[in-house]
Amino acid sequence: MSDHLPQLSPRSPLSRRSLLRAGGLGALGLGLSGCGFAPTSSAAAVASMPPIDVKVDGPLVYFNWADYIEPTVFAGFQKEYGVPIIQSNFDSMESMVAKLDAGNRYDVIFPSAKYAQRLVEAGRLRGIDHSRLRNAELVFGSYTYFANPWYDPRSAHTVPFTMYKTGIGWRKDKLGSLTGSWQDLWDAQSSGTTFLLDDEDEVLGMAALKLGLDLNTTNQGELNRITTLLGTLRPHLRGFSSDDYNNLLNGNATMTQAWSGDMVSVLSQANDASVYGFEVAREGSPINSDCFAIPANAQHPGTAMLFIDYLLRPENAIKTIKYLGYPMPVKGTESTYASLVEQLPQCLIEPGDLRPELYFQNASSAGSQARDAAWTDVKAG
Repeated sequence: MSDHLPQLSPRSPLSRRSLLRAGGLGALGLGLSGCGFAPTSSAAAVASMPPIDVKVDGPLVYFNWADYIEPTVFAGFQKEYGVPIIQSNFDSMESMVAKLDAGNRYDVIFPSAKYAQRLVEAGRLRGIDHSRLRNAELVFGSYTYFANPWYDPRSAHTVPFTMYKTGIGWRKDKLGSLTGSWQDLWDAQSSGTTFLLDDEDEVLGMAALKLGLDLNTTNQGELNRITTLLGTLRPHLRGFSSDDYNNLLNGNATMTQAWSGDMVSVLSQANDASVYGFEVAREGSPINSDCFAIPANAQHPGTAMLFIDYLLRPENAIKTIKYLGYPMPVKGTESTYASLVEQLPQCLIEPGDLRPELYFQNASSAGSQARDAAWTDVKAG
């Protein structure tokens, strides 16, 4: 590894996103009206709740992916505010839904954009008054996209946490240079050592972008074109796997569809980081983000607000970025992430990259069923 490459903070090598598995969203029945979130019987009452007072009102009950906050950040929050943090973890958005629907109570959760929209639609989130967060301007003043994102108008119930994009990771020492297109996944040189992510949205979305279609298309004719295209790639694949990080490091893959944050971890762990590349396809690459959110039934929302504000402090955001390998949209942290991805600059996410048409979005129940069926066809090969 290059001596000047900044190290990620020590953490488990397991990618948080490598835990995602095929057909994830389809398991819930889908559609905004039938997405697995049971709407609260008092959604109107939730909407009329007064702004949350930003103060300690009990311990912080925290619900997130495992190993997703730098440990000294947790310790610093507990010391500064004198409150314990009670941690619980999920291994998929689906398991997060199940816990919420079972009545479990958490103070802060971390949904993806799609799931944030579902929670908002179901009346399951408290409003967040950004003016009460000292550090909110570091986000909303510099990343104006988040002032009114498609998944939560005016970010009325969420604060953005992390961002990432999807592209192609590859071994330059095995394949040389790529062309900058999704067509590179069909490269005969990597046949038998190419992986696609084991993720419905990512695979269908990649093919849609390559064909010049809407990333989230539910049109049956277009889905047929997508499955036909992916059928031509299927014989070249070693498999579907969301463990992009380890597949590249252990040599199983010479090329893989990959998440940008995982490529940062590859750089940190590789014996020779110079042999790895990451490209963003010119046809378009998906963008996504996770959010901070406070459930409507949170028992300690004031402590949750303090925690969100604490994570937005640049010094704490920088620790988190180094720990995760994913950028946070917090002013003053950009150079930290840029240094992490100096050898793979296409991992960078600029404000202009945050385009709604490149986000995975929710569909109707019928549309989701059509996409699930297409995904089943692709996996069956």
